[in-house]
Amino acid sequence: MKKILALVLALVLCASMVCVASAETALEKVLAAGKLVVGTEATYPPYEYLDDNANFAGCDIWLAQQIADALGVKLEVVDQAFDGIIPAVQAGGVDIGIAAFTCTPERAEVIDFSDLYETSAQLLIVKAGNGEKYVDKESLKGLKVGAQLGTIQSGLVESALPDSELFELDTYPNLALETVNGNIAGFVVDYAVGMSMVNSSDGTLEVANFEFSAEEASFGKACVLAKGSDDLLAKVNEVIAKVTSDGSYQAAYDAAVAATGETGE
Repeated sequence: MKKILALVLALVLCASMVCVASAETALEKVLAAGKLVVGTEATYPPYEYLDDNANFAGCDIWLAQQIADALGVKLEVVDQAFDGIIPAVQAGGVDIGIAAFTCTPERAEVIDFSDLYETSAQLLIVKAGNGEKYVDKESLKGLKVGAQLGTIQSGLVESALPDSELFELDTYPNLALETVNGNIAGFVVDYAVGMSMVNSSDGTLEVANFEFSAEEASFGKACVLAKGSDDLLAKVNEVIAKVTSDGSYQAAYDAAVAATGETGE
């Protein structure tokens, strides 16, 4: 009888230890590991890209470093396909996703957004010489318009250009190649990224004289965290509030724009 009782008590103790372990919060997990694991997709300058020495760079990487520094931990960046970042956040493979994510109601159903740290206009990038050809929705009717797979730009093409055909690829450099080769009319991209690509295209790309309305494309960027990561989210928001109010994020953004123009990223 005593052996049975001891076994029961041991099982109860093990179960309680499992419960305690499973109750570890997102912030406690990061602090215990001594590192902040950030998922990104490093082909999107000036937000995130690889510099000439194959190091992660860009204003989003800068922001990730500020968050890690504020937590007193090391920063570990995981480069992966953009449409795999949110699933990685949900599964706990990364602690946070920072990849110029736009806030949408659909995404908010499955992850939590931080406060906004940046807003950006959207551009239509076309082959050089076609800037005055594609100036309105009618001129794009029946044509393929590109966007990166899994991005808000894909939804924008579908909603704002219903008479065009959405053409998706995994990266913007691949979309640029399709545009230059004349396989698609152009592609939709954030302002800074689009300008960087045009400036580094050796004259093969240009910005179309086309504008989305504010109602169609009024996007803000935020970090993404798993549902229930309230304590980590609060720390992230503290950092965002600081770097947006003191102008340091804008300075990092401007520096990244200048750097990508110089390196040809």
